[in-house]
Amino acid sequence: MEINKEIRRAVDTGKVSFGQRQCLKNLASGKGELVIVSENLPRNEKEKVEHMAKIENKKFYVFSGNGLTLGSICGKPFVVSTMLVLDAGKSKVLEAVQ
Repeated sequence: MEINKEIRRAVDTGKVSFGQRQCLKNLASGKGELVIVSENLPRNEKEKVEHMAKIENKKFYVFSGNGLTLGSICGKPFVVSTMLVLDAGKSKVLEAVQ
């Protein structure tokens, strides 16, 4: 299963939030199913998001590419370094990252 296609399908058919602040805010309120961060996210920022995901028992995935590539896959004209899948929609992204 191609993870890139499933990420895009989640963006198109489900509900996804972008950005570290929004991601942490949603995680703190118990929302979301999967956190995806880009490979080039600074280590301390990555650890902060990963720690919050572990506290809330959410899946955490490090995308093997930079934020520009992740943004492109999501169809966004900006860098995406952190995203939270709130609802996977028709995507199988949750199974793809196990």
